[in-house]
Amino acid sequence: MTSTLRGSPSVTFLRTASIALLGALAWSTAHAAEGGAHHGGVTEILFSLAIILGAAKIAGEVAERLKQPGVLGELLCGMALGSLPLLGIDALAGLSEAPFLGVVAELGVILLLFEVGLESDLDELLAVGPSALLVALLGVLTPVALGSGASWLFLGEGVPWYTHLFIGATLAATSVGITARVLQDLGRTKDRESKIILGAAIVDDILGLLVLSLMLGIVNSAGSEGAGQPSLAPILIKMAQAVGFLVVSVAVGRKLMVPLVSLVQKARSESMGLVLTIAYCFLMAALAEMAGLADIVGAFAAGLVVDETIMRHFGGAATRDRIVRTIHPLGAVFAPVFFVYMGLRVDLRAFGDTDLLVFAGVLSMVAVVSKQACSLGVLEKGLNRWAVGVGMIPRGEVGLIFAGIGSTVVVAGTPVLGAEAFSAVVAMVMVTTLATPPLLKAVFGDATGSSEARLPEQG
Repeated sequence: MTSTLRGSPSVTFLRTASIALLGALAWSTAHAAEGGAHHGGVTEILFSLAIILGAAKIAGEVAERLKQPGVLGELLCGMALGSLPLLGIDALAGLSEAPFLGVVAELGVILLLFEVGLESDLDELLAVGPSALLVALLGVLTPVALGSGASWLFLGEGVPWYTHLFIGATLAATSVGITARVLQDLGRTKDRESKIILGAAIVDDILGLLVLSLMLGIVNSAGSEGAGQPSLAPILIKMAQAVGFLVVSVAVGRKLMVPLVSLVQKARSESMGLVLTIAYCFLMAALAEMAGLADIVGAFAAGLVVDETIMRHFGGAATRDRIVRTIHPLGAVFAPVFFVYMGLRVDLRAFGDTDLLVFAGVLSMVAVVSKQACSLGVLEKGLNRWAVGVGMIPRGEVGLIFAGIGSTVVVAGTPVLGAEAFSAVVAMVMVTTLATPPLLKAVFGDATGSSEARLPEQG
């Protein structure tokens, strides 16, 4: 068995790719030491991207073979690359501060949220059941309150009040992708509990974007008026902007997208649909930025509009799935750069501080416990409410997006999430991502639904 595994083509490929990456890293180290930077910035960018993409996919492959989400491997890959200077390897030193990498990572997260919107059925969102809606509301409000309280208790009054709120906001997220993958592996996607989880997680995404917009409004208010008490007017304006942008972009987009897709169908160029769809995504992301919101809000809205238009007018699910398959390779190239970038920005030296380790542990515990409030939102009788609560635990890529924005937004020259807070949030994301698969398996039991393995139902 062992000899067969060692000789398998996939293992041989991973070994060969790893050796090639180590060779490229060694060459770039020697090249930098010899002053090879005279070839110009483009060469440096290309080598950096080659190393990041190759290492990210190898790490993602290893994670998936260990039955973990690939995003976890990509995040750990970034942390490993970021720790190379501690080992005396300076080839990638300062990479986390490189402007080009931040731009590529931003493109990755925009495409990621566009895909999330594209795979979210707008009609299903509008028709979401009361249980899913209540589960989503509890899954946002409770983590924000408990997370903010935990941050205030551990970080103290020396940290601005809006940092505590932002840390709480990062706990509001739910990764629908990770939960959906686990439910699929367990053969539970058709269960009523699973439908509630997935519906609530998608609504949670929208509420999370609104919460993020609210947090940005609070931070901007604090930045313009100092660190005192927040002014209510700018916060309400920011929330109105977020809600108004989503409503207007979807309503107007519905009108514009039909003739646009009709034009694409008549075009002779096979790439016309892909190019115009991505252009629309970037346009909406830019408009969201101009409106003072995060660009991911616009990307998500663009995905919703494209999905709704195709489902309603142009061939339904089959056409939508074909477009998703066309766009996915772009996200597969750029999104890993974002997760590696997040890992690069984690300061592993900070975890040498016992207080930070304790804070990261408490934050992770709060992240798990706070989502169990979701079980109270299940209105139907006879359902496994624990399963709903557990299914909302993973923060995954959504939590990292929140943390990434918090680490880049600056008030009075200081990031909202400093290096220590950012590292603690990333640790929380990793813990919740790792904990969800075994916990879901425990509360659901085996794939045949044996009740012996299920936790007691509430109510």
